[in-house]
Amino acid sequence: MIAETNAIKSVTDPFDRLASLLEDCSVMVELLEMEEDEEQIRQGEKELSSNMKQMEKLFNEMELKSLLGEKFDANNAYLSINAGAGGTESCDWASILYRMYQRFCERNGFTFSILDIQDGEEAGIKSVTAHVEGPYAYGMLKAERGVHRLVRISPFDSASRRHTSFTAVDVVAEIDDTVEVEILDADLRVDTYRASGSGGQHVNTTDSAVRVTHAPTGIVVQCQSERSQHANRDKVMKILAAKIYEWEMDQKRKEIEKFYDPKGAIAWGSQIRSYVLQPYTMVKDHRTNEEVGNAQGVLDGEILPFIEAYLKDKRKNA
Repeated sequence: MIAETNAIKSVTDPFDRLASLLEDCSVMVELLEMEEDEEQIRQGEKELSSNMKQMEKLFNEMELKSLLGEKFDANNAYLSINAGAGGTESCDWASILYRMYQRFCERNGFTFSILDIQDGEEAGIKSVTAHVEGPYAYGMLKAERGVHRLVRISPFDSASRRHTSFTAVDVVAEIDDTVEVEILDADLRVDTYRASGSGGQHVNTTDSAVRVTHAPTGIVVQCQSERSQHANRDKVMKILAAKIYEWEMDQKRKEIEKFYDPKGAIAWGSQIRSYVLQPYTMVKDHRTNEEVGNAQGVLDGEILPFIEAYLKDKRKNA
């Protein structure tokens, strides 16, 4: 109920704010028409300009929310990043994407909590799973599901050659108990292990981390964010239910090939977006042809243009 209320407020509050700003602008225009003092006119025009910029920002936010009407769009999300083939290069690319999504969440008021992270052998990360909380977190982030390709001069290559790296991003909606997902105990393999990250003496000295493998789908979920094995297992089962539900929907829609090739390879030809840092800078989404020249800005979390283009394209083709 609280989540539903927050989702509704995230739509109505900007509307109320927009209406209030519109009224303020209307009053300001009337006052400026009667004002004769040049200094007061300059101050009034400055305030009017500021209000109009706020109105434009709110309108854009409302337009984006209008594209988020599918089931679960208003829900929280689980975001996973997995490095592809390529060793250190791909692990480093995974860590760059990890930071990009952290910054995006900070910019948009979402809470980003790490549930599990596996460091790379030399640098970067092999994989990370995060819980993203906030109204319409899933609706916004579902556009990121797929393989992301990076082209750059490698900082790990002494010859300074250009390298291409691939990393897969998966996003599923957090679902509640009203959504029925059948999970049989006989289909599960549960492993426990010692948490690898920092988190206090208890976390680092007991097998509190949990990994669950679902045999029918091959889905593997793990969590080490909590101090107790029981709490980690509870979180794992919630993520597993969400991933199985998304997997079942993929099977029904026959659209899994949109995100990965038939073998699920994280490699050439399967990318949804390319980030080119050398010999020029450009980020291009191959589904919508949306392009942004400020690659560093994108990697700092400015991915809204791609999300908006994806949502608009999806609605147009619906």
